[in-house]
Amino acid sequence: MKRLFLFVLLVSLSNLNAQIHEIGVFLGGSNYVGDVGNTTYINPNELAFGALYKWNKSPRHAYRFSIMHGKITNDDSKSSVSGRKQRDFDFENTVTEISAGLEFNFFDFNLHQMDRKITPYVFSGLSFFNYNELFVVGGETKEDYSETSFAIPMILGIKSNITPKLILGAEVGVRYTFTDNLDGSNPKNENLQTLKFGNTNSNDWYVFTGFTLTYTFGEKPCYCAE
Repeated sequence: MKRLFLFVLLVSLSNLNAQIHEIGVFLGGSNYVGDVGNTTYINPNELAFGALYKWNKSPRHAYRFSIMHGKITNDDSKSSVSGRKQRDFDFENTVTEISAGLEFNFFDFNLHQMDRKITPYVFSGLSFFNYNELFVVGGETKEDYSETSFAIPMILGIKSNITPKLILGAEVGVRYTFTDNLDGSNPKNENLQTLKFGNTNSNDWYVFTGFTLTYTFGEKPCYCAE
């Protein structure tokens, strides 16, 4: 999947004379929501970082590709639910994802114009991520094997061009995953089925919160109709 992402990126960069391109970095924090610990959705408690590329097709939308990495942790002692506090489990996992999708600007963000612009934006698409399958035995969380799954990213942010070439953004991105075992509560291993706990009918979430800084390049387009 990493090779596929790099291939798509290189193909997009080959069309420099057609559109404005952006390439940059993400830096912020990550957190998890599921069957262990507190359930606060926006609660970055570990470092997260990544890289992203955008191909601006119009002042209102862009194709966005990214690679993100972050650690996710949680602890039952931090929960307000008495049952979780008594259980007193904790876990640590890592998530590395590749995402692709469409970013939509609420206001025109025409990079052909040099004046200062600001707009909220939303993004969604599909994420493919790697994580560790966990299980809990004797109150201790252990790793089983490395696994992959898919997630639906839902990002809300705001951005502005701080210089003619640099765009600064702030965003919160929740990911609804297709797995229920980021925390060790629902292991897939058939030999560990007796170790399941929590709500096995509800999948886990992870969240990246932080800042993006992108550099624009390529010939400035005219978005008017031909």
